[in-house]
Amino acid sequence: MDKVDAIVIGAGAVGLAVARALAHAGLETIACESQTAIGQGVSSRNSEVIHAGLYYAPGSLKARLCVRGKELLYELCASHGVSHRNCGKLVVACTGNEIAALRGLQDRAMANGVPVDWMDASQARELEPALQCVAALSSPTTGIVDSHGFMLALQGDFEAAGGMVALGSAVVSARLGKGGEPHVVTFADGSEVAARIVVNSAALHACALARHFEGLDQRFIPHDYFAKGSYYSLAGRAPFARLIYPAPADSWLGVHLTLDLGGQAKFGPDFEWLDVRDPSQIDYTVDPHRAHGFYSEVRRYWPALPDGALQPSYSGVRPKIHGPGELAPDFRIDGPSLHGVPGLVNLFGIESPGLTSALAIAEHVDALLGDAAA
Repeated sequence: MDKVDAIVIGAGAVGLAVARALAHAGLETIACESQTAIGQGVSSRNSEVIHAGLYYAPGSLKARLCVRGKELLYELCASHGVSHRNCGKLVVACTGNEIAALRGLQDRAMANGVPVDWMDASQARELEPALQCVAALSSPTTGIVDSHGFMLALQGDFEAAGGMVALGSAVVSARLGKGGEPHVVTFADGSEVAARIVVNSAALHACALARHFEGLDQRFIPHDYFAKGSYYSLAGRAPFARLIYPAPADSWLGVHLTLDLGGQAKFGPDFEWLDVRDPSQIDYTVDPHRAHGFYSEVRRYWPALPDGALQPSYSGVRPKIHGPGELAPDFRIDGPSLHGVPGLVNLFGIESPGLTSALAIAEHVDALLGDAAA
């Protein structure tokens, strides 16, 4: 049986970042990916926003890893020539009733160490003349990134450090070692590879896969849920240079306007719980009729949005570990100190801001593994 130091399951942004960190630590590492190319899952269906860290509870993993990951991501983009733009974002209150939510967001940003600037309506319109609002919060460290370029840079670093990406290599189960024995990972073709470190970064499949880890107490595996978000692109060019988000309501950030590196605007995502148990059953088709509800929401901050201007674009699905009506939990990055299995880390519920946080998540995983990663 072949043996390596570490196996990372999943070659999306987070998996590649973790694999890169382990390879840089001198470990012989394989990143196993079920698809025939890197980053074809959750990482290929996101907004490509570099999040500043405004929204997350102070002290949470999401807050800390987003802020740290943002810094690392900008540094990597600069050093590796990854296309990105630090365009900034305005979070806007469209009525006086939303001022309190905006002030709350300002307080949370300050607690997280994220720079923001309060603006009245005239100051916001100086920056974005097409905008309608009564106040805005400017987030100057928000940006956009070529997510696939980012992943290619991670893959390049990983392979330069001696790592290998194994494409078309679906992991189906593992036997977790005891008493210093290595873990044995089983692939769909029946082959097996032993490793003393296994990192489950399988995104939508992470919970289901962990249920097939022999030797892991099932109490440490959360229930998985899936939530779909659809995006609609704007026909024509948007009159905005920055991202525009409405003031947050509950746990949903509203229908926001994001830009790609070519200046194309898209709106979304909306939010739709899916009644599926297996990610292979997910239908990513964007329903054109769901755009109808977008117009009134967008026109609250951009009244001039033309009729018929929104076209179905793409959708993504978030790997949730909470269901409808439940409070959204923090990232679950479960290491040996939690579940008691040396050399095992499970990444559960790594949704937004997972892309921004990827490099910081890799640092955190490396720290959780401790001596095993040395």
